[in-house]
Amino acid sequence: MTFYEIDGVVPVCDPTSYVHPSADVIGDVIIGPGCYIGPSASLRADFGRIRIEAGSNVQDSCTVHVYPGADCVLGESSHVGHGAILHGCRLEPRVLVGMGSVVMDGARIGADSLIGAGSVVRAGFVAPPRSLVIGSPATVVRELDEAQLAWKSNGPGVYRQLAERSLASLREVTPLAAEEADRRRVSTDASVSRPLHEVRAEREAP
Repeated sequence: MTFYEIDGVVPVCDPTSYVHPSADVIGDVIIGPGCYIGPSASLRADFGRIRIEAGSNVQDSCTVHVYPGADCVLGESSHVGHGAILHGCRLEPRVLVGMGSVVMDGARIGADSLIGAGSVVRAGFVAPPRSLVIGSPATVVRELDEAQLAWKSNGPGVYRQLAERSLASLREVTPLAAEEADRRRVSTDASVSRPLHEVRAEREAP
């Protein structure tokens, strides 16, 4: 079971969104259209409200929680990497939270910003739009450049497609005993998305 009510409050999930069966969605959670919630993610709104806006993704083993009476909001096309923890914060649209990052109560991250992997964003921290936020404790290092913005803008679309693919074809199966000859690959390749360091190296090559 994935969805749980508490105090008579039932989660909301748009039918175009995909929530993995191993994820837990509890209480006052509102998931908008075209979202992807990954394996072992926990969205626990037993104290306050969690709102996941359209086209956002919350990836594997992420935790989203909120302190009593407050909201945690992931703005449209938020992109939350594996193992991140969001607690009572607000992400404006198109924010990327890097893998393993922690964003604490009352933090507000401006639109189109990027939080580097492993960063710890302290309570009450405010970042303006297009910020590169890195460190523990995190600071605003500079404004994102055009290459970073272009690369970052691709991620939410990849995960919206993954939500569609998962709704259409992801199912529990018995594994094969051996690899088939001419084994097929999944439907994505490097044309869909590439790591930023590869894109930069290609652009900077003489």
